[in-house]
Amino acid sequence: MIIETRFHGPEGSGNGGYVAGLLAGHLDADTVTVSLRRPPPLETGLRVSPADDRGLGAWLWDGETLVAEALAGAIVVPPVPAVPYDTALAAGEKYRAVENHPFPGCFVCGPDREPGDGLRLEPGRVDDGTAPEGTVAAVWTPAEAPAPEIVWAALDCPGGWTFDVAGRPAVLGTMTAQVADIPEAGERCVVMGLARSREGRKLHAATALYGADGRLLGRAEQIWIEIDPDRFGR
Repeated sequence: MIIETRFHGPEGSGNGGYVAGLLAGHLDADTVTVSLRRPPPLETGLRVSPADDRGLGAWLWDGETLVAEALAGAIVVPPVPAVPYDTALAAGEKYRAVENHPFPGCFVCGPDREPGDGLRLEPGRVDDGTAPEGTVAAVWTPAEAPAPEIVWAALDCPGGWTFDVAGRPAVLGTMTAQVADIPEAGERCVVMGLARSREGRKLHAATALYGADGRLLGRAEQIWIEIDPDRFGR
């Protein structure tokens, strides 16, 4: 596996959701839990090895260093409910007002990415009383039917933005996701995020992706890890 530079999150490392989706594709499971052990390096030949002989686990290696591991998982809680498309579109205005984006070149949510090069998701707060506190929403209209790992990527960053990642950067640690369907080219989708809880530096969040007809395309439960802002020159 080689993670192209285009698919980076923090500068110099792969976007967590995208990498997790690539590794999940090696498993014969509907729901997969991926744990990122270190920042996934870019433009580097990485090795995937089976964790067992049933196709229910896989490891990702950089030489002899473990980068990530994937195991068959499960999600037992209800998905984050959707808001109307126009509500999600309006939420993007709050995202664009955020200063000090920690990873402005991120493939998923980086405002510095050119249209068509990144997903340019803008997960902003839904604070009109129609959704639980800690809910964010974004719109996404893929130009073409995306690969499953792109859906994983779209389910990634909205979870982080349910917390104050502009003030205190955080990176994805663990993601359990299931992709039920793939959006069609040009389909107007809504991506949801919800803050679940906080345990010190660990942030628990959930995300969900809905199609234009309201069908659930994918969902995820996540653990984010707050990091030292000085690590990225903040």
